Amino acid sequence: MKIHKLQILSFCVVLTLFFSCQGTSDKRIIKLGHGLGITHPVHEAMLFLAEKVAEKSGGKMVVKIYPNQQLGSERELVELLQIGSLGMTKVSSAALEGFAPTMQVFGMPYLFRDDAHQLAVLEGEIGKKLLLDPQKFLLRGLCYYDSGKRSFYTKTKPVETPADLAGLKIRVMESNTASNMVKALGGSPTPVSYGELYTALQQGIVDGAENNAPSLYTSKHYEVCKYYSIDEHTALPDVMIVSTKVWESLNEQEQQWLQDAADESAIYEYKIWAEATEHALSEMQKAGVIISYPDKEPFRQAVESMYSDLKVQQPEIYKIVEQIRAVK
Repeated sequence: MKIHKLQILSFCVVLTLFFSCQGTSDKRIIKLGHGLGITHPVHEAMLFLAEKVAEKSGGKMVVKIYPNQQLGSERELVELLQIGSLGMTKVSSAALEGFAPTMQVFGMPYLFRDDAHQLAVLEGEIGKKLLLDPQKFLLRGLCYYDSGKRSFYTKTKPVETPADLAGLKIRVMESNTASNMVKALGGSPTPVSYGELYTALQQGIVDGAENNAPSLYTSKHYEVCKYYSIDEHTALPDVMIVSTKVWESLNEQEQQWLQDAADESAIYEYKIWAEATEHALSEMQKAGVIISYPDKEPFRQAVESMYSDLKVQQPEIYKIVEQIRAVK
């Protein structure tokens, strides 16, 4: 993003909503912006977080939520956190890798053995350390939200093998790891903003995308893409982050309120995520979406070169991969 664009966006946000951690009285107000719709389960978890903050603080601390990219795209929101003009946002760990390089480890395909392994990593020392790594970039992770597993959805044919991706333009997030994965599988990675993706699919700018079931359903992308191939290539957690400038402006009690509320909202989010996934798959099938479960082994083999490249090119990230694989 050009710096003048960021300055203009930041100035508008500050004029409209004032500073992230200010209030009109003695209330502490923190703005939380994100790009998801209000029917998305992660938005529901953020509402839960806000309720818990108000409850724990006795109304002395308020989290105001602005969904649907009201305050900017995912990348713009993270940049606003860095300069302190926004308090909090939810960001995919894939998008966060552009700001905190160690986060790219989560984008490595087929990294986790199963759900239990992923949860053990996120709740253990590795996960806790990775949450705090972005502090040097003025961002602090509070908790992880379940974001399911990402799979391909396409307009004209299902993706049953990596060969089916040949010649297809697949939307990816602004993530080098995601782009490299699609390339390794034979597709053509095409970065598109999530808010612009529905139109991009309609107009043929991209032939498909990859995401979890609740996001495919709540975004209504299934109205355009009638094939959902559940290969579950990545299990990227979402990360709730707070601006370090805002975090450091809070006293110890306020920090504890916010951290405890985030932790409780993560437990709640895992529960409603599972329910949302089941509901999304059922409703999309009713709408005519063809859901398939291709053999994952050819996909795993196709992306194995990414680990070989990582070991040579980024040994510090590969070391984290080894640590994750060693978790029982």
